[in-house]
Amino acid sequence: MERLFKNILGLGLIIGLIFLFSACAKKGVEQVEEVTPPAEEEVITPPEKGIEAPGVEEEVVEVLEEKTPTIEEEILAFEAENIHFDYDKFNLKPEAKRNLADKARFLKSHPELKARIEGHCDERGTKEYNLALGQRRAKSAQDYLMFLGINPIRIYTISYGEEMPIDPAHNEEAWSLNRRAHFDMTEK
Repeated sequence: MERLFKNILGLGLIIGLIFLFSACAKKGVEQVEEVTPPAEEEVITPPEKGIEAPGVEEEVVEVLEEKTPTIEEEILAFEAENIHFDYDKFNLKPEAKRNLADKARFLKSHPELKARIEGHCDERGTKEYNLALGQRRAKSAQDYLMFLGINPIRIYTISYGEEMPIDPAHNEEAWSLNRRAHFDMTEK
């Protein structure tokens, strides 16, 4: 009985070693998949002269023209976007910060240009107070542009207070339009 037990144990040990060595052999060998050469790519040749694809060339030209505005158009767009302020405030609202970020990108791409920031107020308050408030509004816009990496020598400020309203009406709608910082571009 003891002999039978030793034989079974020895046989089990041999079978275990066989499995162990066969598993190690498989780990050491990398299986390489057969690589097939890529299919030949289709070569597209331009159409021969005299054969035209109707309307395609015009569409491509129109798309290219739409995507590349002139510097004059870019400047007009830059100047058209004012930032607005709450009554008796000069802190920047989130939409003003987004607008200024766009203006900073434009200024970075056109280092030959300078910007003038005009501070404006509504008609409420004294002239002196509105001039000071307009200056603080222009300065807050200037400071944010400098924070975004624009050299301060490229940006200067002026305050017009209540003197140049967009809307001359005497109501909240007009006043909210007049509480603004306006941007003008100048060349160096």
